Amino acid sequence: MTYNKLWRLLAQEYDRGEAQAIARMVYEVRYGLTLSDIYSGKDTQLSADCQAELEEIAHRLASHEPVQYVLGTADFCGRPFHVEPGILIPRPETEHLCRLILQSVLPPSPSVLDIGTGSGCIAVTLALDIPNSRVTAWDISEVALKIARENAKRANVHVSFEQVDILHLPSDSNPPYICQSEAAQMESNVLDYEPRLALFVPDEDPLRFYRPIASYAHAALHAGGQLWLETNPLYLEQITALLLATGCHVTAHDDQFGKTRFIQAIR
Repeated sequence: MTYNKLWRLLAQEYDRGEAQAIARMVYEVRYGLTLSDIYSGKDTQLSADCQAELEEIAHRLASHEPVQYVLGTADFCGRPFHVEPGILIPRPETEHLCRLILQSVLPPSPSVLDIGTGSGCIAVTLALDIPNSRVTAWDISEVALKIARENAKRANVHVSFEQVDILHLPSDSNPPYICQSEAAQMESNVLDYEPRLALFVPDEDPLRFYRPIASYAHAALHAGGQLWLETNPLYLEQITALLLATGCHVTAHDDQFGKTRFIQAIR
Protein backbone atom coordinates (compact mmCIF):
# COMPACT_ATOMS: atom_id res chain seq x y z
CA MET A 1 0.00 0.00 0.00
CA THR A 2 1.64 3.22 -1.19
CA TYR A 3 0.58 6.78 -0.45
CA ASN A 4 -0.86 7.17 -3.95
CA LYS A 5 -2.81 3.94 -3.66
CA LEU A 6 -4.15 4.92 -0.23
CA TRP A 7 -5.40 8.36 -1.17
CA ARG A 8 -6.91 7.12 -4.43
CA LEU A 9 -8.77 4.44 -2.48
CA LEU A 10 -10.04 7.04 -0.01
CA ALA A 11 -11.03 9.38 -2.85
CA GLN A 12 -13.88 6.95 -3.55
CA GLU A 13 -15.41 8.07 -0.23
CA TYR A 14 -13.93 11.57 0.31
CA ASP A 15 -13.10 14.45 -1.99
CA ARG A 16 -9.58 14.43 -3.42
CA GLY A 17 -8.10 17.06 -1.09
CA GLU A 18 -9.48 15.43 2.05
CA ALA A 19 -8.38 11.97 0.88
CA GLN A 20 -4.82 13.23 0.35
CA ALA A 21 -4.77 15.00 3.72
CA ILE A 22 -5.93 11.84 5.51
CA ALA A 23 -3.32 9.73 3.71
CA ARG A 24 -0.56 12.21 4.58
CA MET A 25 -1.62 12.13 8.24
CA VAL A 26 -1.44 8.33 8.28
CA TYR A 27 2.08 8.22 6.88
CA GLU A 28 3.36 11.08 9.03
CA VAL A 29 1.79 10.10 12.37
CA ARG A 30 2.10 6.32 12.16
CA TYR A 31 5.32 5.95 10.14
CA GLY A 32 7.12 9.27 10.54
CA LEU A 33 7.22 9.95 6.79
CA THR A 34 6.97 13.54 5.57
CA LEU A 35 5.62 14.51 2.16
CA SER A 36 9.23 14.86 0.98
CA ASP A 37 9.88 11.29 2.13
CA ILE A 38 6.86 10.12 0.18
CA TYR A 39 8.00 11.96 -2.96
CA SER A 40 11.37 10.26 -2.63
CA GLY A 41 9.69 6.84 -2.53
CA LYS A 42 10.16 5.92 1.13
CA ASP A 43 6.50 4.90 1.35
CA THR A 44 7.39 1.93 -0.87
CA GLN A 45 10.08 0.74 1.57
CA LEU A 46 7.87 -0.05 4.57
CA SER A 47 8.13 -3.53 6.09
CA ALA A 48 5.66 -6.34 5.44
CA ASP A 49 4.17 -5.79 8.91
CA CYS A 50 3.64 -2.10 8.16
CA GLN A 51 2.05 -2.97 4.83
CA ALA A 52 -0.37 -5.35 6.55
CA GLU A 53 -1.20 -2.64 9.10
CA LEU A 54 -1.79 -0.16 6.27
CA GLU A 55 -4.31 -2.49 4.67
CA GLU A 56 -6.25 -2.59 7.95
CA ILE A 57 -6.00 1.20 8.34
CA ALA A 58 -7.26 1.67 4.77
CA HIS A 59 -10.24 -0.61 5.46
CA ARG A 60 -11.21 1.34 8.59
CA LEU A 61 -10.83 4.70 6.85
CA ALA A 62 -12.86 3.55 3.86
CA SER A 63 -15.64 2.71 6.33
CA HIS A 64 -15.64 6.39 7.36
CA GLU A 65 -14.04 5.81 10.75
CA PRO A 66 -12.35 9.11 11.67
CA VAL A 67 -8.60 9.06 11.06
CA GLN A 68 -8.06 10.41 14.58
CA TYR A 69 -9.66 7.28 16.06
CA VAL A 70 -7.75 5.01 13.69
CA LEU A 71 -4.42 6.59 14.69
CA GLY A 72 -5.40 7.28 18.31
CA THR A 73 -4.31 10.90 18.18
CA ALA A 74 -5.60 14.35 17.25
CA ASP A 75 -3.71 17.62 16.96
CA PHE A 76 -5.01 20.55 19.01
CA CYS A 77 -3.26 23.92 19.20
CA GLY A 78 -0.07 22.31 17.94
CA ARG A 79 -0.03 19.51 20.52
CA PRO A 80 -0.97 15.81 20.17
CA PHE A 81 -3.89 14.50 22.23
CA HIS A 82 -4.82 10.86 22.59
CA VAL A 83 -8.38 10.13 21.46
CA GLU A 84 -10.36 6.95 21.07
CA PRO A 85 -14.01 5.97 20.47
CA GLY A 86 -16.17 7.46 23.20
CA ILE A 87 -14.16 10.71 23.19
CA LEU A 88 -15.21 13.71 21.10
CA ILE A 89 -12.53 14.57 18.54
CA PRO A 90 -11.13 18.10 19.11
CA ARG A 91 -12.29 20.58 16.45
CA PRO A 92 -10.42 23.45 14.77
CA GLU A 93 -13.25 25.77 15.87
CA THR A 94 -12.48 24.92 19.50
CA GLU A 95 -8.83 25.78 18.89
CA HIS A 96 -10.07 29.21 17.85
CA LEU A 97 -12.06 29.42 21.11
CA CYS A 98 -8.86 28.80 23.07
CA ARG A 99 -7.09 31.53 21.14
CA LEU A 100 -9.92 33.97 21.90
CA ILE A 101 -9.68 33.14 25.60
CA LEU A 102 -5.92 33.59 25.59
CA GLN A 103 -6.31 36.98 23.89
CA SER A 104 -8.87 38.22 26.42
CA VAL A 105 -8.00 40.20 29.53
CA LEU A 106 -7.34 37.62 32.24
CA PRO A 107 -6.54 38.26 35.92
CA PRO A 108 -3.25 37.13 37.44
CA SER A 109 -3.31 33.45 38.48
CA PRO A 110 -6.84 32.82 37.20
CA SER A 111 -9.00 29.87 38.20
CA VAL A 112 -10.34 28.09 35.13
CA LEU A 113 -13.18 25.57 34.90
CA ASP A 114 -13.63 23.48 31.73
CA ILE A 115 -17.13 21.94 31.62
CA GLY A 116 -17.44 18.86 29.41
CA THR A 117 -13.70 18.36 29.06
CA GLY A 118 -13.73 15.28 26.79
CA SER A 119 -10.12 14.61 25.78
CA GLY A 120 -8.99 17.43 28.08
CA CYS A 121 -7.73 19.44 25.12
CA ILE A 122 -9.10 22.79 26.34
CA ALA A 123 -8.11 22.27 29.97
CA VAL A 124 -4.58 21.12 29.12
CA THR A 125 -4.08 23.91 26.57
CA LEU A 126 -5.20 26.64 28.96
CA ALA A 127 -3.19 25.15 31.84
CA LEU A 128 -0.09 25.24 29.66
CA ASP A 129 -0.65 28.62 28.04
CA ILE A 130 -2.07 30.74 30.90
CA PRO A 131 0.72 31.48 33.40
CA ASN A 132 -0.02 30.49 37.02
CA SER A 133 -3.50 29.26 36.18
CA ARG A 134 -5.39 26.77 38.34
CA VAL A 135 -7.45 24.57 36.04
CA THR A 136 -10.30 22.23 36.95
CA ALA A 137 -12.09 20.08 34.38
CA TRP A 138 -15.47 18.35 34.64
CA ASP A 139 -17.04 15.55 32.65
CA ILE A 140 -19.79 13.02 33.27
CA SER A 141 -17.96 10.27 31.36
CA GLU A 142 -15.46 8.07 33.21
CA VAL A 143 -13.90 7.14 29.86
CA ALA A 144 -13.38 10.80 28.98
CA LEU A 145 -11.85 11.58 32.37
CA LYS A 146 -9.44 8.66 32.07
CA ILE A 147 -8.22 9.85 28.67
CA ALA A 148 -8.10 13.48 29.80
CA ARG A 149 -5.95 12.58 32.81
CA GLU A 150 -3.59 10.66 30.52
CA ASN A 151 -3.33 13.65 28.18
CA ALA A 152 -2.55 16.01 31.07
CA LYS A 153 0.11 13.62 32.38
CA ARG A 154 1.62 13.32 28.91
CA ALA A 155 1.74 17.13 28.65
CA ASN A 156 3.30 17.33 32.14
CA VAL A 157 0.69 19.77 33.41
CA HIS A 158 -1.58 19.68 36.46
CA VAL A 159 -5.34 19.76 35.95
CA SER A 160 -7.88 18.74 38.61
CA PHE A 161 -10.33 16.37 36.93
CA GLU A 162 -13.74 15.67 38.51
CA GLN A 163 -16.71 13.55 37.48
CA VAL A 164 -19.64 15.98 37.51
CA ASP A 165 -23.09 15.96 35.89
CA ILE A 166 -23.85 19.60 35.07
CA LEU A 167 -27.59 18.83 35.05
CA HIS A 168 -27.35 18.04 38.75
CA LEU A 169 -25.13 20.75 40.20
CA PRO A 170 -25.48 21.70 43.90
CA SER A 171 -27.04 25.02 43.37
CA ASP A 172 -16.63 27.31 30.59
CA SER A 173 -16.39 25.14 27.59
CA ASN A 174 -18.16 22.86 25.17
CA PRO A 175 -21.49 21.32 26.24
CA PRO A 176 -23.57 19.39 23.69
CA TYR A 177 -25.46 21.84 21.49
CA ILE A 178 -26.57 20.05 18.29
CA CYS A 179 -30.29 19.25 18.13
CA GLN A 180 -31.32 15.71 17.21
CA SER A 181 -33.11 16.99 14.09
CA GLU A 182 -29.82 18.28 12.70
CA ALA A 183 -28.31 14.78 12.62
CA ALA A 184 -29.57 14.17 9.08
CA GLN A 185 -27.27 16.93 7.81
CA MET A 186 -24.13 15.52 9.44
CA GLU A 187 -21.42 13.30 7.96
CA SER A 188 -21.44 9.57 8.71
CA ASN A 189 -17.89 9.70 10.13
CA VAL A 190 -19.33 11.86 12.94
CA LEU A 191 -22.71 10.18 13.41
CA ASP A 192 -21.49 6.59 13.28
CA TYR A 193 -18.43 6.95 15.48
CA GLU A 194 -18.39 9.97 17.80
CA PRO A 195 -20.25 9.87 21.15
CA ARG A 196 -23.83 11.14 20.86
CA LEU A 197 -23.76 12.08 24.56
CA ALA A 198 -21.20 14.76 23.70
CA LEU A 199 -22.99 16.00 20.57
CA PHE A 200 -26.76 16.16 20.89
CA VAL A 201 -29.50 17.81 22.90
CA PRO A 202 -33.25 17.18 22.54
CA ASP A 203 -35.00 19.26 19.86
CA GLU A 204 -37.55 20.45 22.40
CA ASP A 205 -34.87 21.68 24.84
CA PRO A 206 -31.82 23.07 23.00
CA LEU A 207 -30.69 25.10 26.05
CA ARG A 208 -30.76 22.08 28.33
CA PHE A 209 -27.09 22.37 29.31
CA TYR A 210 -26.77 26.14 29.06
CA ARG A 211 -29.28 26.95 31.80
CA PRO A 212 -27.37 25.17 34.61
CA ILE A 213 -24.06 26.52 33.29
CA ALA A 214 -25.42 30.09 33.29
CA SER A 215 -26.83 29.61 36.79
CA TYR A 216 -23.57 28.18 38.08
CA ALA A 217 -21.56 30.97 36.45
CA HIS A 218 -23.78 33.59 38.06
CA ALA A 219 -23.08 32.09 41.48
CA ALA A 220 -19.40 31.22 41.02
CA LEU A 221 -17.87 34.05 38.98
CA HIS A 222 -16.29 37.00 40.72
CA ALA A 223 -16.78 40.50 39.30
CA GLY A 224 -14.94 40.60 35.98
CA GLY A 225 -14.96 36.80 35.70
CA GLN A 226 -15.63 35.33 32.28
CA LEU A 227 -17.78 32.53 30.89
CA TRP A 228 -16.93 31.34 27.37
CA LEU A 229 -19.34 29.11 25.47
CA GLU A 230 -19.18 27.31 22.14
CA THR A 231 -22.75 27.38 20.85
CA ASN A 232 -25.10 26.35 18.08
CA PRO A 233 -25.50 29.54 15.98
CA LEU A 234 -29.21 28.71 15.58
CA TYR A 235 -29.76 29.43 19.29
CA LEU A 236 -27.34 32.32 19.72
CA GLU A 237 -30.08 34.86 20.54
CA GLN A 238 -31.72 32.60 23.13
CA ILE A 239 -28.42 31.85 24.87
CA THR A 240 -27.48 35.54 24.81
CA ALA A 241 -30.81 36.45 26.40
CA LEU A 242 -30.29 33.77 29.05
CA LEU A 243 -26.91 35.23 29.99
CA LEU A 244 -28.08 38.86 29.88
CA ALA A 245 -30.75 37.92 32.40
CA THR A 246 -28.00 36.97 34.86
CA GLY A 247 -26.57 40.50 34.62
CA CYS A 248 -23.57 39.59 32.46
CA HIS A 249 -22.13 41.70 29.68
CA VAL A 250 -22.36 39.48 26.60
CA THR A 251 -20.32 39.53 23.38
CA ALA A 252 -20.61 37.14 20.42
CA HIS A 253 -17.52 36.08 18.48
CA ASP A 254 -17.08 34.49 15.07
CA ASP A 255 -15.04 31.36 14.45
CA GLN A 256 -12.27 31.28 11.84
CA PHE A 257 -14.84 30.51 9.14
CA GLY A 258 -16.93 33.59 9.86
CA LYS A 259 -19.75 31.76 11.67
CA THR A 260 -20.90 33.31 14.95
CA ARG A 261 -20.27 30.42 17.31
CA PHE A 262 -18.78 31.70 20.58
CA ILE A 263 -20.22 33.73 23.43
CA GLN A 264 -18.21 35.63 26.02
CA ALA A 265 -20.12 36.63 29.15
CA ILE A 266 -18.41 38.88 31.72
CA ARG A 267 -19.85 39.05 35.25
